[in-house]
Amino acid sequence: MYQVTKRIIINSLFLFVIVLAGCSTSKKDIVLAEFDKEKITIEEFEKVYAKNNGGYEVAKKDTITKKKNFLDLYVNFRMKVHDAKRRGLDKLPDVVAEYNDYKQKIGTTYLLEKELVEPNIKSLYEKRKEELRVSHIMFRPDSAGFEGAYLRALAVLDSIKKGASFEEMAKVHSQDYYSAPYGGDIFYITAGEIIPSFEEACYTLKAGEVYPEPVRTQFGYHLIKVTDRRPRIPEIRASHILVELKPGFTSEDSAKALEKINSIKEKIMLGEDFAELAKEFSDDTGTKELGGDLGFFSRRMMVQPFDEAAFNLEVGQVSDVVKTQFGYHLIKVTDKKQIRPFEEEKDLMKGIYQRFKYNEDKQKLLDSLKRAFNYKVNYSLIDEVSAKADTISVGGQYWVSHLKPAFGDSIVITFAGKQISLDTLLARAEQLPEYMNRRINKSTLDNIVNRISEDFLLAEAVEYLPAKYPQFAELMEEYKNGILIFKLQEEEVWNKIQIDENKLREYWEKNKEKFQWPDRVEYSEIFVRNDSLAREIYKMLKAGEEFDSLAAKYTERPGFKEKNGYHGIKPVLDNLLSQKADQLKEGEFSEPFQNTNGYSIVKLLKRHPAGMKTFEEALPEVSGAVQEIESKRLENDYLEFLKATYKPRIYYDKLSKAFVD
Repeated sequence: MYQVTKRIIINSLFLFVIVLAGCSTSKKDIVLAEFDKEKITIEEFEKVYAKNNGGYEVAKKDTITKKKNFLDLYVNFRMKVHDAKRRGLDKLPDVVAEYNDYKQKIGTTYLLEKELVEPNIKSLYEKRKEELRVSHIMFRPDSAGFEGAYLRALAVLDSIKKGASFEEMAKVHSQDYYSAPYGGDIFYITAGEIIPSFEEACYTLKAGEVYPEPVRTQFGYHLIKVTDRRPRIPEIRASHILVELKPGFTSEDSAKALEKINSIKEKIMLGEDFAELAKEFSDDTGTKELGGDLGFFSRRMMVQPFDEAAFNLEVGQVSDVVKTQFGYHLIKVTDKKQIRPFEEEKDLMKGIYQRFKYNEDKQKLLDSLKRAFNYKVNYSLIDEVSAKADTISVGGQYWVSHLKPAFGDSIVITFAGKQISLDTLLARAEQLPEYMNRRINKSTLDNIVNRISEDFLLAEAVEYLPAKYPQFAELMEEYKNGILIFKLQEEEVWNKIQIDENKLREYWEKNKEKFQWPDRVEYSEIFVRNDSLAREIYKMLKAGEEFDSLAAKYTERPGFKEKNGYHGIKPVLDNLLSQKADQLKEGEFSEPFQNTNGYSIVKLLKRHPAGMKTFEEALPEVSGAVQEIESKRLENDYLEFLKATYKPRIYYDKLSKAFVD
């Protein structure tokens, strides 16, 4: 409870964060309050007030009285922080430790969000405003591996650069046997749907350009050509009329189907309703009763000829006859969705990015940190330990008794002037479930080094965040101030509260009319899932069987079987069971009635009319009330001390200049 209260207080105090950003010179210079060489300017007040009161535009409309009250609270807050630092509370080991722990926990997330997620999802969003039609020539690794595939790709690329047709080269050389017959065409793509390295190459090209180098993916090497770039329509809604060609159709069947679809098209051109014609003539039984409506769909959800025709239509336009493997179609586009604003797409972009590219980008960030922090691993030590560890496991006793004395202090990682011993490394590994009882061999040690180095590198990078990101510095200042004021509350309020029974009784005697019981009922219940079982139990009760014994045998409410269904004393308005019990006479039981997920029978044991609580019954409430009174008194005493010590001067007359553009 102490820690929960502490966190609540610290989070509440964030309301008074000081935001240090640029503003007009005049507002920087106008002082609203000062104490002990500390000053609060209009600039600072505006930013703090706006942050905690709905933003600048809302704050402009607030009354002077409301701003005055906030200013009083803020001055008190600033004096408390100042007093805490004067006492040296910010230097206390537990304060420093808690601050650093929080900084690391939030800092790693903040770092990855700012360095990776935010810039990349914005870039992804911008890319997805376009769709690209792409062709490729793929070279799979053979007996010569990726190097052989690369050399073959280079040779074909050289021919293309000298004038050979990309499409003809694809037909001859591509090992993507699906797209090769079509000159390598893989149709339209958009960012976030394909392999990142392939995507990055595509989005650097204009329509008609070939990427100047082979691009590697897990499938091999690719030569890439972009054949079209156009604004992307996320989804369209279309209807269609299908004249089906069944499997094994003949040329005569095809001719008849074509004649039929052309006759339908003529009707449309003469003004007949597309939807009514679909209901009458379409062979698509799934959509004909809907007037051919297919609903909304995105690129690549339909077969390519249908997709290509549909996405080239404007709303209200009807296509020419389109042939697919299913038969002949007429397509009418009825609606198009536009790309939504970034804020509405943000979560989707984050999900796509994390699935496709986050891990790769995170590794690039870690590699850059390794270079920046001069990261080095003592691989000879890993080899030596691996040779002697044999069957030793992480966390095993043999490591502690035999190898730790010899290798524990040996340095395995160095970075940013820091040295990490093997013992420290393995101690961290013991805290991770994936390494518990895992054999210490070269593979395991390499894995542990990579995994835990990530934590070390990111933790080191967090130390530089306050200088790079002012917002992060402000966030950490908020948290530190929260810790300091919590410490002050301990010293000046909570630790000084002294309450004995006499004080509690005195308060109760003066205020006993405040502590009242409502009308209450004492009851038991039999609860079962099945209504037929509930009716059967009701018959047994009517036949004279004991309620307690039946409750002990049948009730299915968790935790109540051993209590014979006893619920205790509850206010009448507490819940449905209490209300049902209130309708009975003492000793009576109800008929079965439907309750959440089942059926209940309740028995009223006793009524407890409304009345005044005894001192013992009221004690928890009395104690809370007295503690609150004492807390307020001590808080006021402390504020009076601060005012007497620091002599704050508040210039309310200048408040009218706040939030004036």
